[in-house]
Amino acid sequence: MISPEILVIFFSLAAAATWGAADFGGGFATKRASVYSVVIITQAVGLVLLPFLALYFSEEFPPMNGMFWGFVAGVAGSLGLLALYHALSMGKMGVVAPISAVVTVALPVVYGAFNEGLPAGHQIAGFVMAIAAMWLISSTGEKGEIKKQDVVYPLLAGVGFGIFFISVDLFSESAVFWPLTVAKLSAVVVILGFALLRRSATVPSKGVLPLIILAGLFDTGGNLFFALASQVGRLDIATVIASLYPGSTVLLAWIILKERLSSMQWIGVVLALAAIALISL
Repeated sequence: MISPEILVIFFSLAAAATWGAADFGGGFATKRASVYSVVIITQAVGLVLLPFLALYFSEEFPPMNGMFWGFVAGVAGSLGLLALYHALSMGKMGVVAPISAVVTVALPVVYGAFNEGLPAGHQIAGFVMAIAAMWLISSTGEKGEIKKQDVVYPLLAGVGFGIFFISVDLFSESAVFWPLTVAKLSAVVVILGFALLRRSATVPSKGVLPLIILAGLFDTGGNLFFALASQVGRLDIATVIASLYPGSTVLLAWIILKERLSSMQWIGVVLALAAIALISL
C-alpha cells in the first residue's frame, strides 16, 4: 500500500504538471482569442466534466458545508485570476508573477501550521527553496521603478489563490467532484459578469476552440489532483509542490515553442527539483 506521504507528493506533482499545461495552452490560445473568453470556456469545461465524473463514480452529495467551501473556492480563485490579469496588463510581469506566487503559497502554509502543526525542518527548508524557485522561474528580468499597482494587485491575486487552496482543503475530506462543480459554476458566473461589464468577451474562432477545451481539461485535472493531494496529506506540502506549476509551463514553452530559458529560470528549475526532494524526505 502506498503511504500518504508518497501520495501527496504524487498528486501535487500531477497538479503542477496539469496546471502548467493548462496555462501553456490557455496562454497560447489568448494570442488568437479574448482572454476572458478563454478563461470562461476553460472553467465551463470543468463545469460540464465534473458532474459527469461525480455521477460515474457515484460520489455522494456532500453536506452544505462542503458545497459552501466549493463556492468560496470558485469566487476566490476567479477574483484572484481577475486581479492577476489586471496586474499583468498594468504592471511588470517580472514583479507581478513572483509576488502573487509567493503570497499564494504563504497563506496555506501559515494555515497548515496552525491546523496541522509545523512540518519537519527539512520540509521547511524545501518550502523556502520552492518559493525561491517560483520567484526565479516566474521572473522575466524586467527592471525599472516599481509602482503601487505592481504590488497591490499581485497581493490581491495571491490572497485569492491562497483562499482557493484552503477552501479546497476544507471540502476535500467529504467530497471532490460536487464541490469542484460549484467552484467552477461560481467562477464562470464571476468572470462572465466581469467580462460583460467590460464588454470584453467575444466568441473564439472554431480553429482555436479545441485548444481552449484542452486547456480546460488540464485545468480541471489540476483541480482534481490538488483536491486529492490535500485529502491524503498536509495542505502546506500539497500547496507548495502544486504551486511549482510555472515550471511546467516554461518547460513546455522550451520544448514545444523552442523558447529560450534564462539562466535564472534554469536555476529556478533546479531549485524546484531540489525542493521536491527535500519535501519528500
